[in-house]
Amino acid sequence: MYYFAKSVAGDFVDVVAATRRALAAEGFGVISEIDVQATLKAKLGVDFRPYLILGACNPAMAHQALLLEDKVGTMLPCNVVVQLLPNGQDVEVAAVNPIASMGAIDNPDLRGVAAAVGGKLQAAISRL
Repeated sequence: MYYFAKSVAGDFVDVVAATRRALAAEGFGVISEIDVQATLKAKLGVDFRPYLILGACNPAMAHQALLLEDKVGTMLPCNVVVQLLPNGQDVEVAAVNPIASMGAIDNPDLRGVAAAVGGKLQAAISRL
């Protein structure tokens, strides 16, 4: 599976805030945010449900990964999606599985870091 996900009942804005807190509890900061709904409206004039892509970074683990593989930055930060599901009631939070995304890199040491990051992302999602 290339992602971890959990659906929760609740207000979209509240789930975004809870997601930020859960990520912070696992050592992640949100260093970028893409509002897909607003971008699609502005660029294409189309309506889309609330959908945010949060770029989450755990600085210590990113540093470890960069020391092991200097091009791993092409896969950073870890994307976390918060989206209102089509039913209009539930909000899904999904995060990239770093093991899947970094599987193309032939570096056994990096797999350990990816597994640790994945564990922290799973723990953050479990907090919701």
